[in-house]
Amino acid sequence: MSTASPFALPDAHAAREISGARLALLTFALSLATFIEVLDSTVTNVAVPAISGSLGVANSQGTWVISSYSVAAAIAVPLTGWLARRLGETRLFVGAVLLFTLTSLMCALAADLHVLVACRALQGLCSGPMVPLSQTILLRTFPPAKRTLALALWGMTVLLAPIFGPVVGGYLIDTLSWEWIFLINLPIGLFSFVVCATMLRQDARRGEHVPVDLIGIALLVVGVGALQAMLDLGHDAGWFDSTLIVTLAIVAALALVSLLLWEAGEAQPVLDLSLFRDRTFSFCVLIISLGMASFSVVGVVFPLWLQAVMGYDAFHAGLATAPLGILALVFSILVGLYAYRFDARVLATFGFLVFASVLWWDTHFTLTMTFTQIVTPGLIQGIGLPCFFIPLTAATLSRVPDHQLAAASSLSNFLRTLAAAFGTAMSVTLWDHRATFHYATLAQSVTRESSGTQHVVATLHAAGVSGAREAGALQQITMQQAYMMATSDMFFMACVTCVVLAALMWLTRPRRGAAMTLGH
Repeated sequence: MSTASPFALPDAHAAREISGARLALLTFALSLATFIEVLDSTVTNVAVPAISGSLGVANSQGTWVISSYSVAAAIAVPLTGWLARRLGETRLFVGAVLLFTLTSLMCALAADLHVLVACRALQGLCSGPMVPLSQTILLRTFPPAKRTLALALWGMTVLLAPIFGPVVGGYLIDTLSWEWIFLINLPIGLFSFVVCATMLRQDARRGEHVPVDLIGIALLVVGVGALQAMLDLGHDAGWFDSTLIVTLAIVAALALVSLLLWEAGEAQPVLDLSLFRDRTFSFCVLIISLGMASFSVVGVVFPLWLQAVMGYDAFHAGLATAPLGILALVFSILVGLYAYRFDARVLATFGFLVFASVLWWDTHFTLTMTFTQIVTPGLIQGIGLPCFFIPLTAATLSRVPDHQLAAASSLSNFLRTLAAAFGTAMSVTLWDHRATFHYATLAQSVTRESSGTQHVVATLHAAGVSGAREAGALQQITMQQAYMMATSDMFFMACVTCVVLAALMWLTRPRRGAAMTLGH
């Protein structure tokens, strides 16, 4: 039985009655909600020094502002499908948007680090349902013939927010204060809440009263929380040289294995593992997760290289990354309008190969490159991002029944986000390890007999550098070159991964015009 509720999801017939300007307004509101959630997961990355200085704590403590949010969000995302069945998709979504907005205000008003970390954890819990449910509601609201466009609009916000996050964060901190990276959410979040709550209320139905899988929820919270904490803290703690990281790894492994075993036999599981019986869903989730892990290499190592090696500040490093979003924006719209004419595998393969080609180009970067030479490959890379992300997202859900759509969206988004977290954590560690390796190799060739060393020493002498300063300068130059080579290594590994993913795409069997058949 179902009864009317003001904040539940309209049925399919009512959803299709939203059209024209009202549909455009609803789409804009849903996209804004997605944008601020994804933006908030990255905008604080450049704010840690400002927050730490303002609250009188060390930078290492300030990073808990990031970690608390990511751990809480990682727990909440996979719970979305189960919560949506109990509360109703739209009621859960508009409630999450409102609470996310209120916790943003609480973060801005926090007077000490402990309060801020607690508020960020609450904000992360509220953010969990926003991205997967915005995707689900968009797909249900758009008529079948326009669902590829709906996915493109959703994908555009997911892709562009992390690109512009560091730029927006840097600008707000430099011109105003760190509190504004949270205050900016207030008008956007309230607008999205009012529009969605008003337009998605007619002909509604309640969620199902499914049993509470307490053991599954407990295992999920412990396992995912420990795993995300391990990823966030691993690099700074020295990974498995740290007792804390080893403990977190053991707890995560035991809890997650137990979760899989428990959910396999549970009648009403919190995670619907039956989705993985479909080969297309399984392979597409794997491919898009690995693809976003590769994308995280660009998102993490590239700005690190610009700041640590090339001497850029955080704001200009963000500006160097931002051009990636220009053609990504244009091609997101084009893919949305015309993707239904193509096999999703063709578009995704094209996108991965564009990404691979640009990453190969990036392996030839040098220490003497100008700003224009650095940003040009990123501009072209924007073509490939929506070409693999949007068709893959459509293909992932193309064979999912209507009643499992929210669960499939939350599960695929969770695994994609977790893979990106893995990619981020591993990228920084591997980048440092490769730089150490190259430094040891290069240092062996820095001898007085080496013609290259003689040339550098002559240049230093001409600049008035000699004695102890000469040795320090040689060491710095060698380290810069080592990190440049390590950066090329990371780009090469990401390039090879994209080629492999382009081939794996052909093991899937998405429906033609995949997004048009969603919710069959």
